[in-house]
Amino acid sequence: MTVYEPPSGARTITTRALLDDPGLQLNVRLVAGAAGLDREISHPRIQKSGLAMVGHMHGIVPTRIQILGETEMSYVESLSPTGQRDAARHLFSTNLACVMVTRGAEPKPPLCEEAERTGTPLVVCAERSSASITAIHTLLDERLAPRTRIHGVLVDVFEVGVLLLGRSGIGKSECAMDLVVHGHRLVADDVIECDFRPPGMVFGEAASMLRHHIEVRGLGILNIRDLFGVTAVRDRKRVDLVVQLELWRDEATYDRIGLDDHFCEILGVPIREVRLPVRPGRNMSAIIEIAARIELLRQAGHFPGRDFIERIGDGEATKGPRGISERVRAVEVLTRHFVANESSAPPPVGTQPPGKTP
Repeated sequence: MTVYEPPSGARTITTRALLDDPGLQLNVRLVAGAAGLDREISHPRIQKSGLAMVGHMHGIVPTRIQILGETEMSYVESLSPTGQRDAARHLFSTNLACVMVTRGAEPKPPLCEEAERTGTPLVVCAERSSASITAIHTLLDERLAPRTRIHGVLVDVFEVGVLLLGRSGIGKSECAMDLVVHGHRLVADDVIECDFRPPGMVFGEAASMLRHHIEVRGLGILNIRDLFGVTAVRDRKRVDLVVQLELWRDEATYDRIGLDDHFCEILGVPIREVRLPVRPGRNMSAIIEIAARIELLRQAGHFPGRDFIERIGDGEATKGPRGISERVRAVEVLTRHFVANESSAPPPVGTQPPGKTP
C-alpha cells in the first residue's frame, strides 16, 4: 500500500492549547516551564527521548511531544545527582515544545530546575505511556490535519463517499437531493471541509453553519434532517470517488469503454475521478448510483470494462494478423461493434438477410 505524505503547510497547536483541549482526555498537570506554554507543536507523533539524556541529539524534533516513560525515568533515578543534572541539561537544550512524564511519576528536581530555566513545559500525566501516546496521537491527528475547502456536494452512496463537482448551476444539489430521496445520505452541500488522514485518505464534512442543509433553486435552503430524518444525513465521510459534472458537448470525447483511470488530487491524495456529461433526458442520480456500485466492484478487485475486453479477447480478439496484441485487437472489435455504430440496438427478432425469405 502506498503511503501518502501530508501536503506542506500543516497546522500547528501550542502546548497550552493542547493541555487545555477537552479532547485530550488525559489527567495532566504542569510542574515546570510555564513560560514556554506558547511553543508550537507541529508533528502529530510523539518522540521517546531516552538517548537525548546521554547527549545523543540526532533525530530529536523540538516540535514533537517528548515522552519520558518508565524506562527513561528508571534511568534517571539510577544516576547520581550530578548525572541527573547532566541528563536534564542535554534533554532541555533544544527548546522542546513539551516534555511529558507518564505513569504519574514525579520528575527529579534537576529535571524541574532545567525545565524552568529553559522555559520548557514539563508535564506529568497520570496514565501509562501506551494510553497517553494513543490519546495524544488521536487528538493531534485531528488538530494538525492539513485541511482545504472545496465547492461541491458530498454524498454517501452505498457507503461510497461521492464528491460531486462542477460549475455553479450544473445540478449538483439536485442530484444530491434525488439521491437522498432514493435512500442515500447527504454529508455536505456547497462548502466541504476536507482534511488529510494517514496513510492517505481524505475526509469531508460540512461547514458547521451548513450542516444537514442543502440549497435547491426554486425551493430555497432545506434541512435534510428535518425533511427525511436522521438516517438521511451523515456528519463525515471519506472521499472515495470524484464525479465531475459538465455540460454535454457534441465535440467532446467521453469514456465509453471504462479502461482509462483518471484521478483528482486532493491534499496530495489521488482519488479516482469520472466525468459525466449532463444533458436533458439523462437520469444523473441513477448514473451516479451506478458509478458508486462500480467503485465498490473495483475495490473488490473487479473491473467491468477490463473484464469485458478480456472476454471479447478470448473470441474475436484473437483473430487477425499476427503481431497485433490481443488487447489491441479487443479494443478494435469493441470499437467496431459499439462505438462506430450510431445505435447499439439489436435488429428486430426474425429479420432475415437481404434476398432471403422465411
